[in-house]
Amino acid sequence: MPDSDSLMSLSTETLKAKLLDLVRDRDEDPISQKVRFVNDQLSPIFEELQRRNPTPDVSEQISLVQEIWLSVWSTIPFQDILPGRLRDQSYQVFADNGYYANLARYKPGHQTPLLNWFVRQLLSYDLMIVQTYAIGISDEPDSSATQTWNIQNVGIKQNLRFGATVLSPKEAQTWFEQAVTQYQNQYQTQGQDEIPIPSKNVSRAMAKKYQKVYKSQPQLEHLYIDANFRLVKSRREQSQRPSYTIAVRNL
Repeated sequence: MPDSDSLMSLSTETLKAKLLDLVRDRDEDPISQKVRFVNDQLSPIFEELQRRNPTPDVSEQISLVQEIWLSVWSTIPFQDILPGRLRDQSYQVFADNGYYANLARYKPGHQTPLLNWFVRQLLSYDLMIVQTYAIGISDEPDSSATQTWNIQNVGIKQNLRFGATVLSPKEAQTWFEQAVTQYQNQYQTQGQDEIPIPSKNVSRAMAKKYQKVYKSQPQLEHLYIDANFRLVKSRREQSQRPSYTIAVRNL
């Protein structure tokens, strides 16, 4: 585990580069292995970056977070609810109207060299969870009315695509904007007891997982955020262990 004193002597840019180097090629590790990696190696770096966070004010974070981010490494279980997530096609998109989404392309079997070419010619599965964000006030007893990110789940979208196309940042942005427009037109004025989930190609078990995700109350905190780098701590529920995400801006 890195020594806290030695980390304090590093510049912030060096510290971020060190963290990115440590997680390089590790995002496909099992969640349990990632959690151990946080505890054994990454937690001192997380703490040092949090101490140096240049943007602790939530209102300033919201203006800073707009546009598209690439998810470099994460311990969020939902991202791998399906096998075969393409790490270089996993995005977070924030709009200035209070909506954002986590979305990714999935190709099961793409990691197997002998199957790689064949798999890439078959169907791709794109999955997106749409949420809203706003400034809230923490209800923790010792929070002293601290501002927080108020997150609400809106819906889940899927797309099945044929062939070897790439889910580019531009295509991800377009799909997200279409989903937000559809939600605003169809759901905003209606009470929703059930999440608007895909009606095709969804098993009963997967539909239950989607409903469980929808009914959760996500929590999000930026341990560190600047113009091009984010270290995020989140929970799907208060009782859950925290998850961590490292994201860089799509430039």
